[in-house]
Amino acid sequence: MAARVLRPLPRLKPFNRLQIILQHLKISKQTDSTAEVLLEKKGGAGIITLNRPKALNAVNLSMIRQIYPQIKTWEKDPETFLIIIKGTGGKAFCAGGDIRAITDAGKVGNKLAQDFFKEEYTLNNAIGTCKKPYVALIDGITMGGGVGLSVHGHFRVATEKTVFAMPETAIGLFPDVGGGYFLPRLSGKIGYYLALTGFRLKGRDVLKAGIATHFVESEKLPALEKDLIALKSSSTEKIADLLNNYHMKSKADQEKDFVLDEHMEKINSLFSGNSMEEIVKNLKQDGSPFAIKQLETINKMSPTSLKLTLRQLREGASMSLQDVLMMEYRLSQACMRGPDFYEGVRAVLIDRDQSPRWKPAALEEVSDEFVDDCFKPLGSNDLKL
Repeated sequence: MAARVLRPLPRLKPFNRLQIILQHLKISKQTDSTAEVLLEKKGGAGIITLNRPKALNAVNLSMIRQIYPQIKTWEKDPETFLIIIKGTGGKAFCAGGDIRAITDAGKVGNKLAQDFFKEEYTLNNAIGTCKKPYVALIDGITMGGGVGLSVHGHFRVATEKTVFAMPETAIGLFPDVGGGYFLPRLSGKIGYYLALTGFRLKGRDVLKAGIATHFVESEKLPALEKDLIALKSSSTEKIADLLNNYHMKSKADQEKDFVLDEHMEKINSLFSGNSMEEIVKNLKQDGSPFAIKQLETINKMSPTSLKLTLRQLREGASMSLQDVLMMEYRLSQACMRGPDFYEGVRAVLIDRDQSPRWKPAALEEVSDEFVDDCFKPLGSNDLKL
C-alpha cells in the first residue's frame, strides 16, 4: 500500500485571515458586552453603560464596586472632561437597586444588607460631589436606585421614554439614595407627593417637575453623545450650551401642560400636614376625586414606610446631601430589621399578589418612639462619608 503523501495545509488567504481575526474580535467583544457595567473612555468622555437590559439595568453591588472607583479615577484624570452615564436595551436607564438580593441577604442577616446600602450611598455622594461635569441620559425607566445614579449629577437629560418614580413606600422601604435631599427641594410639595404616593412622572413632566435639567428626543441621544465626546474641555458652560441647543430643538410634547398642574394647589395644601395622620385627615376632609384617589393609594402603602418617609423629607429639607445619606443609612438598617420590607417585596416582586400584610397595619399603631428609634445613630456602624 503506497504511503500517503502529506500535503502542506494551504496558506490562509489574507481575506480569510482577516475574517478569523474579525470573528475573534467579535467574540471578545461579546464576552465584554456580557459585563453588567461597561466603563469606556471615548474622546474626552468617561462613559458608564449599565448593561443588564433583562433586569432593566437594576444596579447590584458588583456594579457599584466598579462604578465608584472609576468615577474617582476619571475625576483626577486631566484628559477626562466629563462623565456620561446611560443604560442599554431601550427600555430603562435603571429601574432601581437589586432588591431581590438585598431581601435574601437581610432575611439571613448577611452583611450584603449593610454593604449594599453603604456602598450605594457612598456612590450617590461621589456623584453629588463629582468635580467633573456628570451627564445622566435617563432614557426609559428611572426609579429608586436609578434616580440615585442620576439626580445628584450636574445634568439629567430626560426623553419621551423617561418614566420616573420613587415607589419605595409600596415595598416597605423609603425613597432613599438621597431622596431626603432632592425631593423636599422640588417646587411646593411635589416631592412629598411623589415620595408618599410613588406617583410616576413621564417624559417632559420629569423636566417640568425639576428632576431633569433637559429634554431631548430619544432618537437624538446618539448624536448628543457624539457631540459630548468631541468636547475639548470640561467647562460646565460648554456642556450646558450643547445640551440647551439639543433641548431647544426637541419639540415633542412641548405644548402639553404639566400633568400635576391642575392639582398643584391641592398637593401644596393637602400634603403640607406635619404628620401622616394630618395628611390623611386633610385628604378625607377635602373629599375631591383627586384627594380620594390619593387616599386609596396611601392606604395601600406600608404605614411604617409612610411615617419614616415624611420625617425623612421634613428633616432632609435643611440637611446637606452627606447628612441625608447618613440618616438614610440608619433608616435602611431599621427597614432590614423590621417585617414590612420583606413582606412588601414578597407581595410586589415575588408572589405578585399585590396584597401586603403590613405590621403594624395602621398609621396610629406606628408610635413616635418607634420612628425615633429608626433615626438613632448606629455608633461604629454609621455610614461615614
